[in-house]
Amino acid sequence: MTPVLDAPVSDESPVTKAAPIVNRDGVNWSSAIAFAVFHIGAIAALFFFTWPAFFVALGLYWVSLSLGIGMGYHRLLTHRSYKVPKVIEYFLAICGTLALEGGPTFWVATHRVHHQYSDKDGDPHTPRDGKWWSHIVWMLVGDATNYDSEVCAKYAPDLTKDRFLVLLSKYHYVPLLLVGIGLYAWGGLPFLLWGLFFRVTMGLHATWLVNSATHLWGERRFATRDDSRNNWFVALLSFGEGWHNNHHAHPTSARHGLAWYELDMTWIGIRCLRALGLAKSVKVAQLPPNPVDREPAKAA
Repeated sequence: MTPVLDAPVSDESPVTKAAPIVNRDGVNWSSAIAFAVFHIGAIAALFFFTWPAFFVALGLYWVSLSLGIGMGYHRLLTHRSYKVPKVIEYFLAICGTLALEGGPTFWVATHRVHHQYSDKDGDPHTPRDGKWWSHIVWMLVGDATNYDSEVCAKYAPDLTKDRFLVLLSKYHYVPLLLVGIGLYAWGGLPFLLWGLFFRVTMGLHATWLVNSATHLWGERRFATRDDSRNNWFVALLSFGEGWHNNHHAHPTSARHGLAWYELDMTWIGIRCLRALGLAKSVKVAQLPPNPVDREPAKAA
């Protein structure tokens, strides 16, 4: 199939079904305990610093967030911004599990709901319900992180038909567990604390900032139907996901940093796959000569 390059991308939401009813009552103990353990481990890592452990963490940070979440979960599985052979799709999905953000079917279903109801009733993590709600609280209460198979089938039907992705979603914690065992065997406690606990915690907050900060602070290039903004700091932490207003205007675009100065490391990764002939049908939005709407950046 001929790649769709440098063409405007529709801002249609990937789904049109009603948002699932989410219970917001009670404590989500599985999420609360997991996040508490990893944050404690991240603090402990500060007392076991070594440069080798730091660089291992940095490498895994890129693998989990750029390859896994950015290229895999988000731009490939959620929005189908490009096509790759199944073996690469599965590899990127496995990388995504290393971020401790759940399995691919849950992640994709949640993000598609977010786009359909962005900053409206039904959005699971809009800052209109509170800044801290959008950043972390929405995962600590109720059942927002426990979509059942019926909900995932409605919002991610393409993934629930794939046996490997269904299996990976069910056992999404296994790759992270194996990496943790490998890190401890390779470099002892410093590698484990930095390569697993500190790295995962930083990655979680980078992703959560996309949910919170990029709907609160930054510049609006496009007049989207939500509060999405372009935030350079979040883009730097998340390998390009912080160009969020660009993304909400053109959700199926594989490129989020549309201007030359908007660094998008995940897009560079996709370009490399395309140059190798491994990525096809790559959709890329153009930067308009006269943006519809532009608002000045807002201070935090």
